Amino acid sequence: MPLQSEPVFISTDNLQNLGDVTVPKYDRNALAQSIVHIGVGGFHRAHLATYIHELCANGHTAWGIVGSGVLPGDAAMAETLAAQDGLYTLVVRGPEKTTVEIIGSLVDYIHAAADPAQLVERIADPATQIVSLTVTEGGYPIDDVTGEYAPDSPNAGALGAFGMIAAGLDLRRTNDAGPLTILSCDNIMSNGAASKAATLGEAAHLGEELVAWINQEVSFPNSMVDRITPATTDSDRSWLAAEVGIGDRWPVVTEPFRQWIVEDAFAGARPPLEELDIIVTSDVEPYEHMKLRLLNAGHSCLAYLAALLGIDTVDAAMADHNIARYVRAFLDREARPVVPTVAGIDVDVYIDTLIERFSNPNIGDQISRLCLDGSAKFPKFLLPTVRAQLAQDGPIALSALALAGWCAYLRGTTSAGAPITLAADPSLSRAREHAEASVEDPSEFLRFTEVFDSEIADHPRFVAAFSDALTSLTESGVPAAIDAALNADHPS
Repeated sequence: MPLQSEPVFISTDNLQNLGDVTVPKYDRNALAQSIVHIGVGGFHRAHLATYIHELCANGHTAWGIVGSGVLPGDAAMAETLAAQDGLYTLVVRGPEKTTVEIIGSLVDYIHAAADPAQLVERIADPATQIVSLTVTEGGYPIDDVTGEYAPDSPNAGALGAFGMIAAGLDLRRTNDAGPLTILSCDNIMSNGAASKAATLGEAAHLGEELVAWINQEVSFPNSMVDRITPATTDSDRSWLAAEVGIGDRWPVVTEPFRQWIVEDAFAGARPPLEELDIIVTSDVEPYEHMKLRLLNAGHSCLAYLAALLGIDTVDAAMADHNIARYVRAFLDREARPVVPTVAGIDVDVYIDTLIERFSNPNIGDQISRLCLDGSAKFPKFLLPTVRAQLAQDGPIALSALALAGWCAYLRGTTSAGAPITLAADPSLSRAREHAEASVEDPSEFLRFTEVFDSEIADHPRFVAAFSDALTSLTESGVPAAIDAALNADHPS
């Protein structure tokens, strides 16, 4: 029950009025502004910002976060954090227990779309030790296939995240402000290498001296991040106000599980990450393979099939018998065999945990969120598994069905004929063109070259599997298509 009839809106002055809710006990004014984070959304605030908050609570005042956003739409976050003195509520919902805590590690925010110079200057400030990023899989101006800088990307240029980073590094070099670490927290394989390619691509426009300086003074550690964090809804705000008595414009709702694997390759100072449940290692790659090929691919595989059934949340999808057995079979049959050995982790137990996390009824993770950026996600999450299975003549029917589900979704109606509001995608118009062309010839969807290379698009076995899956979806619906895919490589 709430502690008072009207909610208390969070701010520094109101912390003592929030009853039994855990609040920051450390002096936020004493925190060094040593981390600049670009892309302050729900995931950042449930993950890196929460970890840093815990270090601050342990007495480490050398680490505070200056958040930033480079998009016009980030004005809403800027206004929210300004009104709340950078404070926000973290709501952790497990299957049986919910906890609520106020997080205090964000001490400032820069809306760089309105004032790029302020972000550039902050990156160049000698106090800044780390520039971290959560700009989503589609926010990197690099080619998905080659991994090289893509100057024609909509994310390239001086006003993109990496353009501003390059400008900040140039000023930092000029001012002799010392080395810097660029730390990606995005779901991209080798996200450190992707960050380096994007940064050097933008830096090349500013001169070879800057490129040489970056190669010598800036590090780009790889990292693997994990915590399911759905978009905040009005019902989350209402629950927080009614049940806890807190008014928060933009709380964060997340699950108890979290994971962060970080390569120990920092150019300068780094937080004492080992004090927390963080693995610092010399090799992040096996962990990345595990997470991207299991969790992220699992999410994308179920998302579009669930959308075709008119299902709104992941837990509701997992409550559907057909979706649940499809997801489990995909993880066990196609993804698990091509995941490398991962030190310290039992991958089979990890898969069991994933099923539990997907099924958590208190998270309400939106299918619409998982449907975002399909053209950016599938090449990173699922197609590596397809290639590996094709190379060893392994099973591919379940992966093919996931891609067929995406294609059918892009046509804009559920299996029952209801309209679908398509999720945003950097290549949505091209994706829809190929989805429409696939009505006459299913293989036309595989000519969507932004996603499929010739290794997959021209492979007879995959073309046949994809065509069979799409035809089955179109003619017989999702349950029958799942049955067919489950029996294609493992006949009963």
